[in-house]
Amino acid sequence: MLLYQPDGGYCYNSDSILLYGFITHFNPKGRMLDVGAGCGIVGLLVGRDCAVQLEAVEKQSVYAQFSRRNAQINDIGYVLHECDFLEYNDKEGYDWIVSNPPFYHEGSARSENEMIHQARYNVHMPIEAYAQKIAKLLRPQGCAVICYDARQFAQICSAFEAVKLRVVDVQFVHSKSDRPSTLVMFRVKKNSKSAMNVWAPLITFENDQYTPAVQAIYDKAKAHSIKCPI
Repeated sequence: MLLYQPDGGYCYNSDSILLYGFITHFNPKGRMLDVGAGCGIVGLLVGRDCAVQLEAVEKQSVYAQFSRRNAQINDIGYVLHECDFLEYNDKEGYDWIVSNPPFYHEGSARSENEMIHQARYNVHMPIEAYAQKIAKLLRPQGCAVICYDARQFAQICSAFEAVKLRVVDVQFVHSKSDRPSTLVMFRVKKNSKSAMNVWAPLITFENDQYTPAVQAIYDKAKAHSIKCPI
């Protein structure tokens, strides 16, 4: 998949690729919404590989232009809503919501680039409001698959439980086997009473190379990025 990205803005990283791999384990079908689409990478990869009717929300106009362009050049059906997710409304509901949201907290080193700041910091998408909006947009028994800062996982579980969305699958990502996790990927399900299924951890590197599990995800994604002037 060829993906154009804005030069000088936020560019996708391994979080998006690994999230795509995690999502495809569930073989999603039906109506799907990609929240905070950026250049469109997560939703477009899933839309290429799974039988979904793909829509997306992106509030930054530059990224909206790139995601539309990327959908077109890769011949993927795509409806983009250019607005703030927390203000977005829909009457039909979604079977699946996928999202790599801004999750850095304000205590993190701040970027002075406003485009990057909006894409990275959760002051623009507070956890509680984010969970409430997802709960409102999901159909009964609908699911959302998300990645987030592993160090905020307790707050995530609390916020989603408060709106009757239960974390039913979770996988922690570690850069190396002896390093603490900084990324967590999880699936929440509406009105579920299931116990949490904790997956084996996903280790990214071994001997300074991708582990076979991570390399397999990259090989499946086949994503190639080109940076362009804004």
